Amino acid sequence: MLRLVSLAVALAATLPLMAKSPNVVIIYVDDMGYGDLGCYGAKDWKTPRLDALAKEGIRFTDFYVAQPVCSASRAALLTGCYPNRVGIGGALGPGAKIGINAEETTLAEVFKSKGYCTAAVGKWHLGHREEFLPTRHGFDSWLGLPYSNDMWPHHPSAKAGAYPPLPLFDDEKVIVASVDAAVQETLTSRYTERAVKFIADVGKKPFFLYVAYSMPHVPLFTTPEFRGKTRCLYGDIAQDIDTRVGQILDTLKEHKLSDDTLVIFASDNGPWLTYGDHAGTSGGLREGKGTVWEGGVRVPCVMRWPGVIPPGSVCREPAMTIDLLPTLAKVIGAELPQAKIDGLDIAPLIRAEASAKSPHSAFAFYYRDNQLQAIRSGQWKLLLPHTYLSVAGQQPGRNGKPGRSVSRKIDKPELYDLSTDVAESTDVAAKHPEVLRELLQQVEAYREDLGDSLTKRAGVNRRLPGRVP
Repeated sequence: MLRLVSLAVALAATLPLMAKSPNVVIIYVDDMGYGDLGCYGAKDWKTPRLDALAKEGIRFTDFYVAQPVCSASRAALLTGCYPNRVGIGGALGPGAKIGINAEETTLAEVFKSKGYCTAAVGKWHLGHREEFLPTRHGFDSWLGLPYSNDMWPHHPSAKAGAYPPLPLFDDEKVIVASVDAAVQETLTSRYTERAVKFIADVGKKPFFLYVAYSMPHVPLFTTPEFRGKTRCLYGDIAQDIDTRVGQILDTLKEHKLSDDTLVIFASDNGPWLTYGDHAGTSGGLREGKGTVWEGGVRVPCVMRWPGVIPPGSVCREPAMTIDLLPTLAKVIGAELPQAKIDGLDIAPLIRAEASAKSPHSAFAFYYRDNQLQAIRSGQWKLLLPHTYLSVAGQQPGRNGKPGRSVSRKIDKPELYDLSTDVAESTDVAAKHPEVLRELLQQVEAYREDLGDSLTKRAGVNRRLPGRVP
């Protein structure tokens, strides 16, 4: 009898995920730091709608992006793969001749396979040529920029003429040939209006909505109603984004869709600290964007799904954006991509099951020309020898102009215990040689699979990006 009761309880725990396939809204902001939401410790500005979202659902304390930079991070989110597996790294610019390969299966295509309506709003950054655009990769519609909003003729540190005019797309049509400051001011509100309209128009059909706000990536812009609301422009924009997220949530409520919708909010990487007062905060984590220290790859993430996620939940197990595709595929009953992916099902973590553990033995962090620079396994973080740009001790930028950064080198493997040292301040490799040995074995497995340019390993399972002549 006890065994039957236990089985019944176990089945009941899975029923909410199986009863009805939900709508899904993923909101992915650009360069927001770990400490930039009130529920993660922000003090200089307020984010009441996102804080409420966390209270109504779950807040992840150890949520990661696969790489601390734009295109690579988005490739991981939308394919469930480490970005170097699918051939996307760094931040693709206007001169790039590569983009997401048509052979890769995106999250949007997974949803389309089950009859969902799909829409992308905001920054894309997986290739700006026609064959790479969102509408060629599972999205029914798209409004947004093809790459970062600083890739325009007014870039503060690029040579004159380095960037062509920045276009704004509606589906595959350019509707603004040269985005100027006036248009930049409207991007957050314009994206929100499009997202709200999509929700209102979709009716009772199931939908997947991907909202990728261009802010708070520099250059920072917001509408006059938000300027001066806090002590800094960055804070004004954080509150702007919070309000716009609230408008999306209100639209779900207005159309009686809140209970049937899983909402996920996260950032694409840590704060771009070299921009000083125009950057966010890492919330006590080390370094920021462009590094594989925690400040570069650990990001805020909150989720809400009424009736499935217990309100006020907190997940302290590590998870990554690569896990969203396989998790959501299972939730809606869709098949996984035929090609190998790296993410795993984290539904037990999302449901805040008491015994839920990360399904990964380790996460790998690559950066710069396929360099394997770090891995995390459980409480342990191993930094491998590499060179990185540091802002520590340097003069930060002001008023939209970048400050100084210096090249620093890690000469030998460094081990950190994140359970007691989230700031990665004390290397404990000498105290835990057995942990070091075990992690270095896992490093070799990643090098065999995905390669490592620092050790001249090609990787046997890497795939090519799409390419145009």
